[in-house]
Amino acid sequence: MLAAPGRISRSLARRVRPNWRPRLQALQLQQCLFPVATYRPFSFSHRGGLCQGPADPKRDIKYTTDSYDVKRNAKFATVTTDDVAFFKSILGEDAAVIDGITKDAVDDIEAYNRDWMKKYRGHTQLVLRPKSVDEVSKVLKYCNDRKLAVVPQGGNTGLVGGSVPVFDEIVINLGRMNKIRSFDDVSGILVVDAGVILEIADNFLAEHSYIFPLDLGAKGSCQIGGNVATNAGGLRFLRYGSLHGNVLGIEAVLPDGTIVNDLTKLKKNNTGYDLKQLFIGGEGSIGIITGVSLACPQRSKAINVAYFGLSSFDHVQRAFKEAKKQLGEILSAFELMDGKSQDLVYQITGHKRPLDGNYPFYCVVETCGSNTEHDSEKLEQFLEHVLSEEIVSDGVLAENETQLKELWSWREGITEAIGHLGATYKYDVSIPISELYQLVEDCQTRMEMKGLLGPDDESKPVITVLGFGHMGDGNLHLNIVVRRYSKEVEQALEPWVYEWIQQRKGSISAEHGLGIAKRKFISYSKDDTMVKLMQQIKNLYDPNGIMNPYKYVSVDGGSHQSL
Repeated sequence: MLAAPGRISRSLARRVRPNWRPRLQALQLQQCLFPVATYRPFSFSHRGGLCQGPADPKRDIKYTTDSYDVKRNAKFATVTTDDVAFFKSILGEDAAVIDGITKDAVDDIEAYNRDWMKKYRGHTQLVLRPKSVDEVSKVLKYCNDRKLAVVPQGGNTGLVGGSVPVFDEIVINLGRMNKIRSFDDVSGILVVDAGVILEIADNFLAEHSYIFPLDLGAKGSCQIGGNVATNAGGLRFLRYGSLHGNVLGIEAVLPDGTIVNDLTKLKKNNTGYDLKQLFIGGEGSIGIITGVSLACPQRSKAINVAYFGLSSFDHVQRAFKEAKKQLGEILSAFELMDGKSQDLVYQITGHKRPLDGNYPFYCVVETCGSNTEHDSEKLEQFLEHVLSEEIVSDGVLAENETQLKELWSWREGITEAIGHLGATYKYDVSIPISELYQLVEDCQTRMEMKGLLGPDDESKPVITVLGFGHMGDGNLHLNIVVRRYSKEVEQALEPWVYEWIQQRKGSISAEHGLGIAKRKFISYSKDDTMVKLMQQIKNLYDPNGIMNPYKYVSVDGGSHQSL
């Protein structure tokens, strides 16, 4: 049993807020939030786990080549009927080859050509869906020999166009490689295919009292191979850290078909270069991840969640500082949401808010430990303290697991709510915590000064600017919601956003990678020496440049010709 709202010191709360009354009794809470059984942060089709767009997505999604100054690399071959015949001989099943070369398969292929944000769209006419590492090896060797460019694709839930083609690159979708290979319930080491969906892996681990060290809003659709390839961060980063630390080994296929079998289950292995780190966050630029071994922690027996409102970002920082001081080793998440994001979730869903008042900022705090009574008391004491010090204006504690999930849905539901409002320019950035929300405020001011912002003015492209993210690791999700994508908005945002971040020694990508969206802005986070080293690694592993071209980093081999 988790901490009940009524267990917060009422006399204390009354002294701080004379008109306070007990918040969200159990019955009331169940009525006011999302119905957990039916709620899903993203809406994806069953085919390959890809995002389900409008009824006719081809009408309203521009080709990436119309939006970005990029030219097709002339050294890449074009797929022929002979190529299709070879792939069919290797992969066998019709379901493994979606062929738009020898027949009309536009509708079947379209979902693989576009991203879930409806911002990026490629021209591929061929999708390959291998089921084993040997099939991936044979496919890549053939493509490398023929100089056929390829794009590795998982759940396609990214934000930077990294998993969809730009031109006619062959899509290699890993969705059929979806087996959980092994699990050791003593060490907690899990070995999976790259195409295993994150939520399925986490549910499997839950049966053994373990937890996956990564949690995302898109967990019902994203795949572990893609998570590793982008070094996804997510909601559990504060507690469990980066995938660079949790991934023990990787199985991958290089462009020439070589299988890299480094699926070690050892936590200590000090025998040379740790080459797996090149694939973690490498965005499929040097090979395709086909298997992953990870160290998974024990699932906490006691999970508690608080949701509260605050009057300023300074109060958010003070609350975070107090959370680290008072909750210490059991603090697992501290999520920041601005008032506009919560207003939007409310407007889209129509559900009653967790708190009666409206506040500029909201936070979700989660603790994970082994002693329910001890941990719930610590969280209650923390909330009592920040209320008494007038750091937090109002708050509520979840009483049971259903309420816990419902409170989390006000954070995880933001992305879906934004999608209902309009198209979005999204920036996933790392900034010093003291200036985390300043970027949102400065961006809104810039949109106003440029005459682009008009919440109620249909002639203005920008509807609103809002922000949310992971307070614990300084990761902000800046969202500029627009009625339509336009050059004038893009020119107002870029490179201004990246210059703002560079001035504060931040990172232009915190957890979603570079893709095509940020490929030419890498110098805002990496100096020339670092970029050259990245180029050398890319050329060493992929001399023909066939792996996910036009993205990540510019190389002499033709990965990107417009830089």
